[in-house]
Amino acid sequence: MLVVALAACSDPPPPTAPAPQISIAPSAASAEHEWGRRIYNFRCYFCHGYSGDAQTLASTYLAPRPRDFIATSVEQISREKMLDAVTNGRTGTAMLGFKGILQPNEIAAVTDFVRQEFMVDKATNTRYHTPENGWPDHQRYAAAFPFATGIIAIDAPVEQMTPEQRAGRRLYMASCVSCHDRSKVSEPGAPWDLRPLSYPRNGFSPGDNYASPGRASPGDGPKVDAITSATPYALHDKVPQLAGLSKQEQRGEALYQQNCAFCHAADGTGRNWIGSFLEPHPRDLTQAAFMSGMTRERLAVVIRDGLPETSMPAWKSVLPEPDIQAVIAYIARAFHPLATGPSTTGHRP
Repeated sequence: MLVVALAACSDPPPPTAPAPQISIAPSAASAEHEWGRRIYNFRCYFCHGYSGDAQTLASTYLAPRPRDFIATSVEQISREKMLDAVTNGRTGTAMLGFKGILQPNEIAAVTDFVRQEFMVDKATNTRYHTPENGWPDHQRYAAAFPFATGIIAIDAPVEQMTPEQRAGRRLYMASCVSCHDRSKVSEPGAPWDLRPLSYPRNGFSPGDNYASPGRASPGDGPKVDAITSATPYALHDKVPQLAGLSKQEQRGEALYQQNCAFCHAADGTGRNWIGSFLEPHPRDLTQAAFMSGMTRERLAVVIRDGLPETSMPAWKSVLPEPDIQAVIAYIARAFHPLATGPSTTGHRP
């Protein structure tokens, strides 16, 4: 469906480090290791997992799956091969090269961190949900923890759960599953509906009584509405309300919101959570400075063929031409008018 060289944009980018020294003292080695940790937590965890074991939702979409570093020893893959993989990517996988994003010393730092932290020490890394990463008082989400850790299977009979457990499951399924693996299940298969949704960053509690129709029934405990409580990305997950859409535009709206909104956001800005992780970021389809030079013809080419060195895939084998034209019609109506003729912009589509 998509994915991905994903880059976490919730923290400032890792600071530029000095060039590596020929001989590294213990304190310098520790600093280098922690610098590699920051780069990993910023760039790599979404697919390879907080703890290097590739147990994430994103990894379940990928074939082949991202490498499980915990299950890999340093004897199984050389440092040189790993440096090459981070630099140039791996053909036939979702591992894209970072040579245009990271400097050589950054690539070396994150590679050495992975080898030591996961492949040698088999450590759990630092948890992402920390105050430093923008998650103060993460304990407030405790109701969802049993489903994230697998203590309770997410497909366990709801009628056997306590009200708190039911609220925790709703929170996990509505929000946490965007990052976390689906965790423990009793039966194989996809126990949730795929849909683009940002996660509830700060200021959310399972005890918040949001009036969300259909989200919970009386006696189920607190109502949970991850959309209205998620910040700062929730605003961009709201579908524009447009009146008088033509049949073609209505078809385009359904196709866009089902397929394109995952990266470009429901409002076309690319500022939803997933879009913020992708690098380069998905195009802001509302940006007048760029879209004023975009034409229907050029946009059709981009949708059909994708964009090299980005996460924009080619849709020509997925969407027939009438559907592509419907998406373009919706974009022109919902986000920015499009001209007809050759593209007049000299920038990346």
